[in-house]
Amino acid sequence: MEYRRPKIGIMIEPPAAAILSRDLAHHVDFFSVGTNDLTQYTTACDRQNQNLGEFFDPHHEAVLELLRQIALNAHAAGIPVGICGELAADPELTDTFVAMGYDELSVSPGAVLALRERICLSEAECQNDNPQVTATLTAQH
Repeated sequence: MEYRRPKIGIMIEPPAAAILSRDLAHHVDFFSVGTNDLTQYTTACDRQNQNLGEFFDPHHEAVLELLRQIALNAHAAGIPVGICGELAADPELTDTFVAMGYDELSVSPGAVLALRERICLSEAECQNDNPQVTATLTAQH
């Protein structure tokens, strides 16, 4: 029986990992970005504290810039990058994630069909500008 080395990846959650993603990419086979924690740590806001809910903004430009850098660094190193967490299913950001080059959006099964449709539309629009853009969709178990 022949065995292969399993693929090894890391979760990018703290902003420090996002900032160092260029270096980290050379040590792993893929990145998975945990957007719930990345947003919480980047905005310095406890997402479970109801008194701070208005400050927990996953659309904050600092969060989006870190996500852009992570995807850029992953692809520069030739590894795939995916997003998991609530942000992956956010239809307001689907176009942004496709344009950033994310390879995978991991969402709950109930969100798959609507997101798949949005990705198809986004890819068609992006391919008119950039034929290299691809994205896939997987369901979380």
